[in-house]
Amino acid sequence: MHSVKALVINTSPLLALFAALDDLTVLKPLFACVIVPFEVAEELRKGGRFGFGVERFEAESWLEKRETATTLSPFMVEMLDPGEAAVISLALAEGIANVCIDDLKGRRLARLAGLRLVGSLGLLLAAKQAGATIRLRDAVDRMRQRNIWLSESLVRNVLTQAGE
Repeated sequence: MHSVKALVINTSPLLALFAALDDLTVLKPLFACVIVPFEVAEELRKGGRFGFGVERFEAESWLEKRETATTLSPFMVEMLDPGEAAVISLALAEGIANVCIDDLKGRRLARLAGLRLVGSLGLLLAAKQAGATIRLRDAVDRMRQRNIWLSESLVRNVLTQAGE
């Protein structure tokens, strides 16, 4: 079992962070371990939805990239895409409290499962609050340039919390 400072992360947040910062090192001070389920790694390696980030992902050797498929319940497979289903299933199976999912349906199911949920903007805000030198407004602009969809109200809320 991992510590409560572990995080299981989905494809979309990984791509969003690559778009925003071009790497994932902001996660290191926030979590003792960042776990990428096999299904997420495979989705990302195939180019994900946006076709970028593969080389950066492979270069991030400190990530715990799972090499075997996650056991998924039929319910999860029916309700979610394989990456989100794997994130929630892996977290529940291994007693990991923290998950990072951006998709609304995945977020709802993670909450129903009692998991602590954060999205890509939440990770950026937490990193900034922990001392990372991030200008969130610029990160949001870079995410949008890479076709990462962000709700206007969420962006306003995060920028307000960040003092931007």
